[in-house]
Amino acid sequence: MPPSSQPSPSSGRKHASYAWYALLVVPFVGMLWVPFYNSVEPRLGGIPFFYWYQFAFIAVSASLTAVVYFATHDGT
Repeated sequence: MPPSSQPSPSSGRKHASYAWYALLVVPFVGMLWVPFYNSVEPRLGGIPFFYWYQFAFIAVSASLTAVVYFATHDGT
C-alpha cells in the first residue's frame, strides 16, 4: 500500500505547537542576562532588586511553563 501523500491532521497542530515553546526562552534569557538585574535598587520591602527579581522570575517561569504545557498537551 503506497504511503499517503496527504499530511496527517495532527502534523499541522504539532508544527503550530512548536511556536508555544518560544515562550520558554523568556525566563531563560531573563535569568541569564545578569547585567539587567545586577543592582541593589529598587528595593522591595528592604530586599535588594537582585534577589527579588530572581524570586519573581520563579513565578514567571512556572507560569510560562504551565501555559506551554497546557497549550501543547494533547490530553493522551
